[in-house]
Amino acid sequence: MPERNMNLDEAIETRNFGELRDALDNLPPFEIGNLMTAMAAEDRVLAFRVLPRELAADAFEYLPFEIQQELLKSLGQEQVAAILNEMAPDDRTHLLDELPGNVTSQLLNLLTPDERHVAVQLLGYPESSIGRLMTSDYVRLRPEWTAEYALDHIRRHGHDSETLNVVYVIDDGGKLIDDIRIRKLLLASPDAPVADVMDDTFISLMAADDQETAVDAMRRSDMTALPVTDSDGVLVGIVTIDDVLDVAAAEATEDIQKFGGMEALDEPYLKIAFFRMVKKRAGWLVILFLGEMLTATAMGFFQNEIERAVVLALFVPLIISSGGNSGSQAATLVIRAMALTEVTLGDWWRVMHREVFTGIALGSILGAIGFLRITLWSAFSNIYGEHWLLVALTVGVSLIGIVLWGTLAGSMLPFILRRVGIDPATSSAPFVATLVDVTGLIIYFGVAMIILRGTLL
Repeated sequence: MPERNMNLDEAIETRNFGELRDALDNLPPFEIGNLMTAMAAEDRVLAFRVLPRELAADAFEYLPFEIQQELLKSLGQEQVAAILNEMAPDDRTHLLDELPGNVTSQLLNLLTPDERHVAVQLLGYPESSIGRLMTSDYVRLRPEWTAEYALDHIRRHGHDSETLNVVYVIDDGGKLIDDIRIRKLLLASPDAPVADVMDDTFISLMAADDQETAVDAMRRSDMTALPVTDSDGVLVGIVTIDDVLDVAAAEATEDIQKFGGMEALDEPYLKIAFFRMVKKRAGWLVILFLGEMLTATAMGFFQNEIERAVVLALFVPLIISSGGNSGSQAATLVIRAMALTEVTLGDWWRVMHREVFTGIALGSILGAIGFLRITLWSAFSNIYGEHWLLVALTVGVSLIGIVLWGTLAGSMLPFILRRVGIDPATSSAPFVATLVDVTGLIIYFGVAMIILRGTLL
């Protein structure tokens, strides 16, 4: 590999186009894409121009969008047209979708009539629909064909197919009947009809459905490609696992950003403009800040109790952080379980039942630690006063109640949001923590007023 890179660098430096072409010609497209990503812009254009048309189109698909855009500006119209016409329809749709409308219109005019028809059709689907992900490059079979004829058909028409792991059986009207793994055809008797190879069980997607549906379906099916149909069941395309993995990664990134208490970024972190970054983060931050102001209001309500028992204020950070942490843990677990379809809306009662006992157990652990800490400290110091045992009991009991409440709030909030049609990821850790902070203070001082009545209060 180092020797290959050295030859490549030398060919670029000396402008030896023949050697440069030979150095790139035998590399897989993804490796060419990686090499070109690391090149300087001028060298990248040079290397791209010497590639054969089909290889150039394949390598182009592995480049980041910013570099794709740069190459479209630098390459000649004829080469741009060749690349766009050779690109896989789904990758081309993604590229055209990211470009400004006027640029997309110009590039569409460079396509052949057939490719333009496919591109316009795919771009006509809603932005986040499965229709934007699918490709029209796949192999169709008929149920009455023999296995031998079907394999011959695949040899003749499968060169441009996105995948040959799975082929699709349609009827006279183009409706999807079944999908068949190529392995079954290879092992079937040559004169056996395709209908005998079918098992009449398949998972299909709807072109108008949200792209996240494809992620769940692909996970359940254990397939590398899934067919896409219209509302009438007519096969209109397929979605392959590479595109679904991109959607899954984008979905996971969005959920992580939302759970961090901000709007999802629609651009790479280092590419997004400063003011857009501030805008994305400021909204939720202001909402959380206003929510935390209720904490000050709650403490003001118990001002007299704090004045009479100043020692209670020492444990406020401990109390509210424990409740917020337990709530954030529960919310994280439930949201992830929802994303993996391990938990559905109907499971809310089972989740609550588990979290009640979990919250009591966790609260008891923290409460015991808090009690022991105050007890041990009081053996060497008088910081907690003569009623230290009651203070320790107050902290211990409060922690049980607050951790239990935080666990319940964190686990149930995603269910409530999902029920009203809101993304559960918006029940972010900061949001749960803010909610539990305010209510936790009420629990803490409520317990204190009961246990310390007649002594400190």
